[in-house]
Amino acid sequence: MTPLNKPIHLGTLFDDMAARGSTTAVRLSRPLDIAPEAGVELDVPSVSSLVRRAAGWFAEAGVRSGDRVAIVKRNHWDYVLLSCAAARLGAVPASLSAHLAPRTLETLLRRLDPALLVTDTALLRGARDAGHDPSAHAARTLVVDGTVEGALSLGDVRGGTAPPPRRPHLDAPLAIMHTSGTTGVPKLVVHSTRTIMRRLAGFESHRWPILGSRRDDTVASSISFAHGRALAWTAGVLWLFPEAISVITAPDWDEAGPALRLHRPTTLEAQPSTLVRWQRHLDERGEGLRRVRLFISTFDAVHPSTVRAFLNASERRAPVWMQGWGQSETGPLTFRFLTRRSLSRRQGPGPTTRDLGRPIPGRTRLRAVDPATLLPVPPGTPGLLFCRTDALCPGYVGEEGRWRDKLVGQWWSTGDIGSIDRTGAVRLVDREVDALAEGGCLEIEDVVDERLPQVLECVVLGVADGPPVPVVATEDGTLDPGVWKEAVVDLPTMADPVVLTWDDLPRTGTGKVRRAALRESLGLPSRTRATGRWT
Repeated sequence: MTPLNKPIHLGTLFDDMAARGSTTAVRLSRPLDIAPEAGVELDVPSVSSLVRRAAGWFAEAGVRSGDRVAIVKRNHWDYVLLSCAAARLGAVPASLSAHLAPRTLETLLRRLDPALLVTDTALLRGARDAGHDPSAHAARTLVVDGTVEGALSLGDVRGGTAPPPRRPHLDAPLAIMHTSGTTGVPKLVVHSTRTIMRRLAGFESHRWPILGSRRDDTVASSISFAHGRALAWTAGVLWLFPEAISVITAPDWDEAGPALRLHRPTTLEAQPSTLVRWQRHLDERGEGLRRVRLFISTFDAVHPSTVRAFLNASERRAPVWMQGWGQSETGPLTFRFLTRRSLSRRQGPGPTTRDLGRPIPGRTRLRAVDPATLLPVPPGTPGLLFCRTDALCPGYVGEEGRWRDKLVGQWWSTGDIGSIDRTGAVRLVDREVDALAEGGCLEIEDVVDERLPQVLECVVLGVADGPPVPVVATEDGTLDPGVWKEAVVDLPTMADPVVLTWDDLPRTGTGKVRRAALRESLGLPSRTRATGRWT
């Protein structure tokens, strides 16, 4: 495998694509924070030039090979460009979401001990106002969009010349990203060139039927670009020379709607929480989705009603929804295609998206085991899901013991409860840490979503002694008690619902509900029926 036929080298990714004659247009919903003067229409050679300039900034700021560069700023695709710039110097970029609480960010920065913190004025000032100064945990701090006392600005480092690119060993640390942190402080996941570039981006750089980007595609993405998914997506998609990529940086319809209507994607990947926010706008201004042939959802569970709404918004004869399941540590483990027809079938109380498909052939293996004995359970029996994959991250920063504890031989604990039938199909029940005595959180949440369209989000929280507590978000923070009781009459016994608005739910950078934070805000005990051993 060489750079001529697969994206391998993160630091020279855009150089390599420009050398291959890429004609892909890069279209942004707003200008890059690190280069607002470049506008919203770029091409691969200009992006390549920007990465080289950014590498020069870092070199001027004192970054050397082997250093860590922490990146935490407002969400945008320039997370990827800054990561490439750091990797070009032989440094290791660590992408941290701006959604992290100041105290959590402080904890992660202590573990990283970065030579350089790259941030923006709003985040740095906001953290300082909250009594947490992230710049105190880095040798130097660079602000990309202005000036802040005690930090370098771009004006201080412009003109720096980057040395020739350095290419790390295949198994050396290449990039660091964090897990979602729904149950506490996120873990810092280390990936290597072998795992994230060869295994993950390399897989996406094939012209697979349905999944592979085509030369006439406009490929849109609206995700957290601090997530490792952004690196694999950028490398894998652009390597196939689509006509354009469209980057949407915020879930707000005021930004996303015009971008979708202007660039009219043919494939669209977005976080499930983003899709839920867009769903209510499909009837009024959904024409931007008429050309979509492929929808992709990762990061979190997605409800059948959301899948159905977006498939119906496309005017393609047979649009497809690809639902992927995996983790930051592993990349995708299974995938499943959903269609209008498959969503019309009833499965139990209603259609479900908890059937996750089968392991990726030749790349992943799965087994379900008894959580107490770790022995395999019979087909179709729920158990703790373990995986084997060559894309497994080589460790956690500052928590090496925690990483090793999740390995049993060569099998890695996903921390999810699910079943595997005789054909290898996986059905997800819950995260082990969220497990209930009766039924599963995800199934209950699916049914509520299907039966109560006015509920924007339902989160079921288990408690150690007593029935689980459902938390539902509606537009105005109200819900008729009689309507609720009628909808859940055949479901496992639950406490009366706590009704909030969408904005009341604490979320991660990828839109997941931070269940531990929600539990704390409601005054619920932290102890549940689960062990929490595998988080």
